[in-house]
Amino acid sequence: MMLEGCTPWPAETAARYRRAGLWRGTDLGSLPRAWADAYGSATALVAGRERLTYAELADRVDRRAAGFVREGVRPGDRIVLQLPNVPEFVEVAFALFRAGAKPVFSLTSHRAQEVRHLCELSGASGYVVPGRFRGFDHAGLGRRLATELPALRRVFVMDGTGVTDGDDLVVPLERVTADPLPLPANDPSDVAFFLLSGGTTALPKLIPRTHDDYAYQTRTVAALAGLGPGAVYLAALPVEFNFTWGCPGVVGTLSCGGTVVLAPDPTSDDCFRLIEAERVTLTSVVPTVARLWLEEAQWTDADLSSLRVLQIGGARLEPELAARITPELGCRLQQVFGMAEGLLTMSRPDDDPHSVLHTQGQPVSDADEVRIVDPSTGAPVPAGQAGELLTRGPYTLRGYYRAPEHNARAFTEDGFYRTGDLASLTPEGRLVVEGRLKDVVIRGGDKIAAGEVEAHLVAVPGVAAAAVVPVPDEFLGERIYAFLVGRGEEPPPELSVLKAALQGRGLADFKLPDRVEYVADLPLTPLGKIDKKVLSAAAADPARSRDWGTSRADRAPVAAAPTPTR
Repeated sequence: MMLEGCTPWPAETAARYRRAGLWRGTDLGSLPRAWADAYGSATALVAGRERLTYAELADRVDRRAAGFVREGVRPGDRIVLQLPNVPEFVEVAFALFRAGAKPVFSLTSHRAQEVRHLCELSGASGYVVPGRFRGFDHAGLGRRLATELPALRRVFVMDGTGVTDGDDLVVPLERVTADPLPLPANDPSDVAFFLLSGGTTALPKLIPRTHDDYAYQTRTVAALAGLGPGAVYLAALPVEFNFTWGCPGVVGTLSCGGTVVLAPDPTSDDCFRLIEAERVTLTSVVPTVARLWLEEAQWTDADLSSLRVLQIGGARLEPELAARITPELGCRLQQVFGMAEGLLTMSRPDDDPHSVLHTQGQPVSDADEVRIVDPSTGAPVPAGQAGELLTRGPYTLRGYYRAPEHNARAFTEDGFYRTGDLASLTPEGRLVVEGRLKDVVIRGGDKIAAGEVEAHLVAVPGVAAAAVVPVPDEFLGERIYAFLVGRGEEPPPELSVLKAALQGRGLADFKLPDRVEYVADLPLTPLGKIDKKVLSAAAADPARSRDWGTSRADRAPVAAAPTPTR
């Protein structure tokens, strides 16, 4: 039985996935002990000076699971999990799986509004926090919410901040341990945990991921990545991202006997040092991080030769940036398109160079179903023509949690998820993501995809990054406003020069920017994507401050180096 408020796969479809061996009845809570039996004394996790073997990780998970049960956590409880890239995140997540509870992964950049929303929507009975992290008192927020939300019974604090003797409300995480208990196995078809939707204009929706579907996702992607006991994965982005947690990420690497190295943040200083020290073979970043790594790679003396694959996803990767990865970092680029809701596509090692640079690869599963349709009519479009991307499959959700009205709009009658992405398929079946369906400028009745204009802008000498947003216009309805980041010491080109360069690249005149503005950097969402909501407000109000860079670390951990998945 799936958790109430979730939409199950149709019984016939689920049976077909099981018959095909896609869903194998895996309980995520059982994995650490199975890994320990297989890999024992091998190193599972590295974080700072701490190193955990598979056996030690399994023992900690068993003891924490028993500790949570002693603290009143029961099967079916939802627990908001908001920890940074530390071993405790992995321990707590699997301990909650083992206890039958359902973690709700939350970004450390979330504050009162987002956390309250997650607690209320999920009906959370517990909240796991770091205490004080990057200057913010998460424990204080937890205590306040626990006094306001009747369902929230416990706040578990990693560093002991805000804990007092005899306090039954705020509990130190170190106290959550006990002798292991014989706990019942989970129903593999039930929800294991919740990921968050990546929308930038509203509070996140909850994405239920089942034991079976997530085990299948991580197993499949790990196999495509060729992971084995010698793999060393660097978790550079926040571990609560789908990209970092399971594409193949933490779970996929551990399932293959590899080593996971947890980076405190994605800055090149930290990550380059860890790549050299731990001989990292694989990591995953968003384009904004990749761009900064490329800039720093020119000056670093760190040995990056162990790095074999750099996965880049989470946002559109411009071909010009993609083309720099192998020559400048010495590793293979793997483009990844994905979403916490499910569908993943990846480039393959044997793909030709043009496909690697210009497409987002193919779906990771033969059971993934992909349609590209006309957004207005829903009719399929020919290969090579852009339309809305629809998908369904063995690891793609059938409905958001407790969101019946939204689900009615977000899914077709036959269960295809409307991703909202504007994409096309090559004749070979590779996906080309053009942008978001709503990320358009309607100028004089013409619909212009912002991503198309941005791709041309960053190909112009002197432009390092670009973001296009619409601004209201009395005559045309909307005009094209481009925010640009200059490249190095090159003088930024003026609007007339930009237009000439874009025309030379074949861009139609009606798609040329009406106005450009150069900024030091671009604001980012907590998932590491360009925050177009902030840019649209700035474009509409010339007097609005452009000093968004000072708040980037607080807004988004991945932005500190400037996040699956998008």
